[in-house]
Amino acid sequence: MDPKALENEARSAIAGASTLSELDEARVRYLGRKSELKQALREVRDPETGRILNSLREELEEQVAVRRGELEREDLDRRLTEEVLDVTLPGQARPRGHLHLITQIRREVEDVFLGLGYSVVDGREVETTHYNFDGLNFPADHPARSPLQSVFLNGDVLLRTETSPSQIRVMEQQPPPIYMVSLGRVYRRDTPDATHTPVFHQVEGLAIDRGITMGDLKGTLLHMMRALFGEEREMRFRTHDFPFTEPSLEPDVSCFLCDGVGCHVCRFSGWIEIAGSGMVDPALFEFVGLDPEEWSGFAFGMGLERVAMLRHGLPALGMLWENDLRLLSQF
Repeated sequence: MDPKALENEARSAIAGASTLSELDEARVRYLGRKSELKQALREVRDPETGRILNSLREELEEQVAVRRGELEREDLDRRLTEEVLDVTLPGQARPRGHLHLITQIRREVEDVFLGLGYSVVDGREVETTHYNFDGLNFPADHPARSPLQSVFLNGDVLLRTETSPSQIRVMEQQPPPIYMVSLGRVYRRDTPDATHTPVFHQVEGLAIDRGITMGDLKGTLLHMMRALFGEEREMRFRTHDFPFTEPSLEPDVSCFLCDGVGCHVCRFSGWIEIAGSGMVDPALFEFVGLDPEEWSGFAFGMGLERVAMLRHGLPALGMLWENDLRLLSQF
């Protein structure tokens, strides 16, 4: 092998490389493991020849590094010239989440009653039978007290079946007048179907003052229903029986889909059952030490999932708990 001829040939190939790939090919050809130079270095027998070949190898490696730097700068200059980027254009916005439909409805309800001067109370999700049943005038043999219907944790401790226990606690803690709503999760041993889930959300309201009448209850509920379902909504009331109210009423709202004519949503009746309500039973006043001859009041309760189902035409309550973005992103 003639070192001088190899040096000239390699220099020419390195300098003539116009792209990084061509330079890499030249590097492999003259400095790779199978190159003529590397083979000669393996067979060297005298120090002088070894020194000459190593010097040639180092020089060619330096030439490759210099040429690589030149080509990289040329490539950068070309890209800066040809690949124009308008930095003033807006970027791709990341999709943002939003409040769950149930949370949206909860806040709507809160706003309705804050506007009426009510306070919003956060109750306990873990309660005792003293507040969940005794304070609400549930008789000892009421089915709701059974472990088959309520979720008991230990003895008389259970997950609340409604948000009403917070009303008893507020009545114990402050004297009337009381105007409050309590919203949150409640738990029952319900078999999941189109209209029932074991966990759901409720809003329950309580008003206690002197001279409160059934007319105040009806007017308050009508105001709430029109705020949630539209100003054209009408209401009707049917008698019912609840342990904590006497007399008790079940309010129906005129169907928002057919305007009372009759459709599949209202089961062709023109009306939709929406809540439970009534005048506070005197036994509740006595339980907290209030005189039922001096004070009167009304209470009501309604499921927030039911509002979402009826207002948006959802076929089943469970859809709100599946976290399917195809559904939730619509609201």
